[in-house]
Amino acid sequence: MPMFPLGAVLLPGEPLSLQIFEPRYVALIQDCLDGHREPDFGVVLIERGHEVGGGEVRTEVGTVARIVDVVELPGSRFRVRCAGTDRLHVDRWLPDDPYPRAEVRIRPDDAGADDTALLAGLRERAARLHELTTRLARRNGIRRPPPSASLAELSADPTTRSYELTARLPIGLTDRQAALAAPDPHTRLATLTDAVDDAIAMMEFRLL
Repeated sequence: MPMFPLGAVLLPGEPLSLQIFEPRYVALIQDCLDGHREPDFGVVLIERGHEVGGGEVRTEVGTVARIVDVVELPGSRFRVRCAGTDRLHVDRWLPDDPYPRAEVRIRPDDAGADDTALLAGLRERAARLHELTTRLARRNGIRRPPPSASLAELSADPTTRSYELTARLPIGLTDRQAALAAPDPHTRLATLTDAVDDAIAMMEFRLL
């Protein structure tokens, strides 16, 4: 599969917009649109390094991105809109010729345990984190505090719901990647709980 290492974590169900200008990724998009394959490529997080130039260290768990809209721009550039679909696991990286490629397999979630209690706990923690963030913003003279993460209208499907929570909670790249790599929805929510607890502890420390 063609691969696009990014300094971001794409989750299943999330949109992704890209400005394509580097020659190797221009070639990737052109090949994805040649009509001989699905317009898909894999997105993985760059653990170390940079998006431009190559030589980066990449994660093994990522997400399939399906191209839904392309605008060709002057100067061999593209503006591309994608949607995250399935989670993938990289079994083997192939030579970057002419762009990153890998042998991958789709990695669905395991069933996992009931996550009802974890979901309720996450709602409480998200409210607590927003309260602390609002207090810190007011202390620093910020009149309009950041909005609260909306955890309403979540999917009834445990896997979809767990990705919606990952997308909405104010957590960092490392925590998003850990959630993406979790084997099942219950473990994913437990990972999110730890991440929000760390964020609460940091806010409480800053408010001392």
